[in-house]
Amino acid sequence: MTGFERGADGRLTCDGLPLSDLAERFGTPLYVYSWNRIEERFRSFDGAFAGVPHLICYAAKANSSLAILKRLASLGAGADVVSGGELRLVMESGIPAERIVFSGVGKTDDELALGISAGILAFNAESEREIEKIEAVAGRLGKTARVALRVNPDIDARSHPYISTGLKHNKFGVDIARAPAIFEKAARLPHVRMTGIQAHIGSQILEAGPLSESARALAALARRLASAGASLETIDVGGGLGIGEGALTPEEYAAAALPALAGLPQRILIEPGRAIAGPAGVLLTRVLYVKQERGKTFVVADAGMNDLLRPALYEAIHAIERVDAKTEPRIRADVVGPVCETADAFAQDLDMVCPQEGDLLAIRDTGAYGFVMSSNYNLRLRAAEVLVADGDARLARRRETFEDFIRLEQS
Repeated sequence: MTGFERGADGRLTCDGLPLSDLAERFGTPLYVYSWNRIEERFRSFDGAFAGVPHLICYAAKANSSLAILKRLASLGAGADVVSGGELRLVMESGIPAERIVFSGVGKTDDELALGISAGILAFNAESEREIEKIEAVAGRLGKTARVALRVNPDIDARSHPYISTGLKHNKFGVDIARAPAIFEKAARLPHVRMTGIQAHIGSQILEAGPLSESARALAALARRLASAGASLETIDVGGGLGIGEGALTPEEYAAAALPALAGLPQRILIEPGRAIAGPAGVLLTRVLYVKQERGKTFVVADAGMNDLLRPALYEAIHAIERVDAKTEPRIRADVVGPVCETADAFAQDLDMVCPQEGDLLAIRDTGAYGFVMSSNYNLRLRAAEVLVADGDARLARRRETFEDFIRLEQS
């Protein structure tokens, strides 16, 4: 079995291993990832774009588990990173620098120096000033940096406003109309080589229209730049493909993006993150209390918003189900955590099988933007991560201890 399915006994499994056994072995809260599902998703993207020269640059910010990155490296994946820490980790995993792009609006001089020294495929530069800084740092190092310009095409991704990045009032990229002038100016810089263009309009995109529109905008810009003498090597269409009900397949994504790019000689870069890792993870949590108050039922679990921030931050909806085989009776309840915030809730008025103290719940589709966004709020220690691969489960990251936390404190 691939991913999360119910076995013959009705218990929820990960690649055939019962999740209840993993909870007993590793404790809760616990992130569990299916390598089979991650590999399947990566290969689907790779196959969908097989008709053109391309590189799948996995967005490491979605899930930066070193165990997962190492396996993606073995499949030939590239990476999209957004910090010096991610760059170092990705290179540690075995993904070579020439397959790494570096995004983000606020790269420091140290981060620029790290990427330039490593010889990464490209910085996705988000401003003219950033290009000037790359020139200065590269000059001091006596090197030439490869740069792709991130453009903002003012396209609505039609997702949550917090994860929309392609509108003119968002902080990302430069006005696409200014790109030719920026390329012309950058051509005079001796330590910068402009090698590509990029656009990423948002996350959790569920419609093909915005993706097609963005690809058309990039294709038109590529042709305009080529006519002005620019030597582009890559066109980066970004990522942002959503997951869950109504999600586009990688094949539908390719069908939306590739027609506009037909006939162009550049290599196509794609930056999926959530669409690869999201469906491949669950957060296991154990019920601490079932509280009834004024006609309301609260299921209080041992995972909190510090473990999974998305529902509190984005009002994200994640399916929640019992791990065991019980199917009756059903109730309506709020599933909440122990953190001292009203926002610490994973679901409200959820139709669910009535739980008892000690029961296990699985919060689905948490393989992306789950553990990576976790914190020590309320001085809660971060969960463990487990990767199921090759028929076995291994600890990808051990559970944090109080000693880990206090080690950085200065008395």
